[in-house]
Amino acid sequence: MKELRRRFGERRHEIGVLTARRALATLFVVPAVTLATFALAALSPLDPLVTYLGDGFEHTGRAERDAISDSLGLDVPFWQTWWNWMANAFTGDFGASHSLKQPVTTVFAERLPWTLGLSVVALVIALLIAFGVAAVAALRPDGLLDRALERVTLALTGMPPFVIGLLAVALFAVTLRWFPVGGLTEPGQPVTFGGVVHHIVMPSIVLALSQVPWFALALRESVREALGSGAVREAQVRGLSRGEVLRGHIAPVSAAALIALMGARLPELVVGALVVEEVFSWPGLADATVEAALTADFALLAAVTAATTLVMMLGSWLSDCALLVVDPRAQVER
Repeated sequence: MKELRRRFGERRHEIGVLTARRALATLFVVPAVTLATFALAALSPLDPLVTYLGDGFEHTGRAERDAISDSLGLDVPFWQTWWNWMANAFTGDFGASHSLKQPVTTVFAERLPWTLGLSVVALVIALLIAFGVAAVAALRPDGLLDRALERVTLALTGMPPFVIGLLAVALFAVTLRWFPVGGLTEPGQPVTFGGVVHHIVMPSIVLALSQVPWFALALRESVREALGSGAVREAQVRGLSRGEVLRGHIAPVSAAALIALMGARLPELVVGALVVEEVFSWPGLADATVEAALTADFALLAAVTAATTLVMMLGSWLSDCALLVVDPRAQVER
């Protein structure tokens, strides 16, 4: 811990420069991404007014339709709708979702914690599996576990998360009945900690398996490179124990490679979480996102896009900051 604090102090200026650059980039990236979202939604052949009125659309007169369309801002150019949304967003008003009939802030308050919870649990599981398997495989090259790791990771990288999810449902929920098919709790039952833990097992493991191959292979290669480095050979000649070599020379290099990879894989983790939520009926943002896309729900689509972009940029920033602290070789571009 003292060592990490010392390294943080040494790299504080570089971390500050990196933070300022990322904050400046965010001010341009988020508005650009949300503008693109409004533009794509405007090109959609779907009519938001039909979704808003539902079965009553055909029984609503032209004058009433025009009035509702005007109140929802559906008749103005998309760029003007985007500008109004951005201006209100800076004041904390993200509009209302016409598809869910709720304020966007309410949709996020109810659903975002479940998406974040699933993503964090899956990431922890993926890292634990990758650390255990990759370390043993790297220390025993061409061994049984090493060869098995190559075959299993190759199979997993070719399988989308929804396929893994459907297979898991068929085996562990339908056939063996070890876990529930989906949802947050049993029908009609209150939400309890034990119930949530029981229901999150399958979706979190499925999401983790979609990331394990990348983490495991990267760790295996970085451990192998560290084992063959001059610093490790010198430490072994000096008579350091295997544990000291692992902690002092192999772990820091391996951690640096893993941290860099986590930043690169974060977008796929977020997208994978939304896919897994749909398979397991997890009450996160996935269902709201799909509904918003199908109904051209401008406000909700823009908010989801902005939130996803911010999470990715925040994760990338944290990853790069951690890399600066852990790896002395990492530098901020001039």
